[in-house]
Amino acid sequence: MLDEAVSMSSENLIKLDSYITKKHTESVASSGIAFNELSVTIVLSSLISFTEFLKTDPHCKFSTLVDITVVDYPNKEHRFELVYHYLSMYLNHRIRVKIEVKETEVIPSIIEIFPAANWFEREIFDMFGLLFSGHPDLRRILTDYGFKGHPLRKDFPTSGYVELRYDEERKRVVYEPVELAQEYRQFDFMSPWEGAEYILSKDQVNKESEGEK
Repeated sequence: MLDEAVSMSSENLIKLDSYITKKHTESVASSGIAFNELSVTIVLSSLISFTEFLKTDPHCKFSTLVDITVVDYPNKEHRFELVYHYLSMYLNHRIRVKIEVKETEVIPSIIEIFPAANWFEREIFDMFGLLFSGHPDLRRILTDYGFKGHPLRKDFPTSGYVELRYDEERKRVVYEPVELAQEYRQFDFMSPWEGAEYILSKDQVNKESEGEK
């Protein structure tokens, strides 16, 4: 029974994929089905019209915006990938919409279509530094007003730029530059998500161990 249900769901998603692609040929860059969910990549300029289509078209009826998030690819020309997740409570299917965005590009806000996008877009602005045009209140939502940088970018240092503490003399919270006592923290090490490109041989390891002695 479960296999039959999954099979029927896959067939419906294939039909939905074909329908959406035909209706918005100029908007859809690519599409595919993975983990029983439809993923569609669209061009940035069609975000508003495509979002309205997903919500209002009788074959889609994606009435609920579940989430908006971002993936950071520092080495790509289109550094960021916006990801929108929608749910159709009427037709019981989901869709993932992706958009590749350059660091300098401004993204149209979808608040007028899905008011729930308000805080999602503010969080993306705060954590990644992406700008949304037409947003009525685009300001930080998780970090402080004077916070420097955007914490979820992959080039943001894990230690941050400043630290805060309560100053007993001033009777308030103060910001100070981060000071790390460990000298190894000052090394220019490679980023952990890319992985190390060097591998020490057994002889090199032995030599370094003998040198330490």
